[in-house]
Amino acid sequence: MKSLTGGLAAKSGLIAGGAASSSDVLLDVREIGISFGGLKAVQKFSLRLPRAGLYGLIGPNGAGKTTVFNLLTGVYQPDSGEIQLGSQRLGQGKPHEITAAGIARTFQNIRLFPSLSVLDNVRLAGQLHNRHGLLSTVIRTRGYRCEEELLRQRSLELLQIFELQDRADELASNLSYGHQRKLEIIRALATNPKVLLLDEPAAGLNPQEKLALAESIRQIRDRFQVAVLLIEHDMPLVMKICERITVLEYGITISEGTPAEVQNDPRVIAAYLGAGLEDA
Repeated sequence: MKSLTGGLAAKSGLIAGGAASSSDVLLDVREIGISFGGLKAVQKFSLRLPRAGLYGLIGPNGAGKTTVFNLLTGVYQPDSGEIQLGSQRLGQGKPHEITAAGIARTFQNIRLFPSLSVLDNVRLAGQLHNRHGLLSTVIRTRGYRCEEELLRQRSLELLQIFELQDRADELASNLSYGHQRKLEIIRALATNPKVLLLDEPAAGLNPQEKLALAESIRQIRDRFQVAVLLIEHDMPLVMKICERITVLEYGITISEGTPAEVQNDPRVIAAYLGAGLEDA
């Protein structure tokens, strides 16, 4: 894995269990907001995600969680606030520019290329950083062939992490729902992200698959030193793997802290009407 991890790894400055110091912060989100007509979908949302951090974003349905992801990835442009990734200021970039800068995501609804192979789904994402232009591609220069072979090997290495290497040549549409979820995460990793946004990755998975997913998310963070921000409705999974959690309700942050702090916050319990959190 040295060829792959060398391009993705970054030294972690995470302070376990605590908020990130200014020197640790990788993704710095400062009071971003957006309105649709008269509806304030997200108001003054802030987040300081450290390098190699594993944070959660939770809230009842309609709280604005996916809207936050859309703001972070350029799908929506914030009406206010700032987004900074390392030393680079984001916020008005287009989705492909945000991805190239180092923020990758998955979606609530699976968005694979079903008519392409499992391997080609990953390879397409990895081509984001290819250096060769149209002419090199058409005449298939030596440099182009070497780059494509390296991309193929890196894609297979990623598939191996999730034990999908043996299905590399199958159509993505032939995978089970759980394996398609895995493939979405692999495809996002193929862009060499600094920050990985996972939008309800456990949706539709059975208990055994959720356990495997939790282990995979930890493995991704530890192996590649990529920061992870997770939206998830499965409270036991969130409480088990996340170091810090932010809670939204009607687009407003009502709580932020460690899993224990959030779990015992009366505002959070009221927002969920006690459902799920006490059991978690």
